[in-house]
Amino acid sequence: MAAHGRPALRDLFDESPTPHIAHPPTTHHRDFYVATDGSYRESGAGGLGVVIEARDGTRVTRLSTGDSPPDNNVAEYRALHLGLDVLAARAPADARVGILVDHDDLAANVNNAVLATRHPDWQPTKPFVVPRASENHWRGIRARLCGFGEVRAARIHSDDNPAHPLANAPDRYAHVNDEPERCVLPEPLGPAETAGPQYPPPSRADRHASD
Repeated sequence: MAAHGRPALRDLFDESPTPHIAHPPTTHHRDFYVATDGSYRESGAGGLGVVIEARDGTRVTRLSTGDSPPDNNVAEYRALHLGLDVLAARAPADARVGILVDHDDLAANVNNAVLATRHPDWQPTKPFVVPRASENHWRGIRARLCGFGEVRAARIHSDDNPAHPLANAPDRYAHVNDEPERCVLPEPLGPAETAGPQYPPPSRADRHASD
């Protein structure tokens, strides 16, 4: 049940690059996927969009809200901060999460932050590149990342991002905010998904762990 006729978030995630982290064989075993986007307009009439789905494509929620960010970078960070806040309220603490954004630096920063949690002193493998006006939202994002069992971010094209129209036309899509709240727990992985050899998604099958 993909939003706006686009592929399910799981499919988009599996077919998209994940900066700094190669797709592992079990990439497609996320519990939830969250796609976010932010828009900036010189007039101040920007917006934030969020789409969250469970592993089987069941929609958890959609959000489309007006916003007045100072620039596009801040809009993207605000949107992801919002999406993770909403997901955290509806997902168990050990949830495996796939994030989809159409902002290169944001996706890279998220994965870099995930790698930093594995380092003894929590230092990133590469310096974070965060716009100054987004620093507060970045701190909130990092806090949320630590609250899930596993997180990975994929970089998708804006044309494929189901959150893109929600962010760019919040007046048109305001009705999605009235959709009934849902707390969806994905079904446990079946034998076919957990047994036997695991293979990377097609888009990453020729990549190595160091890529």
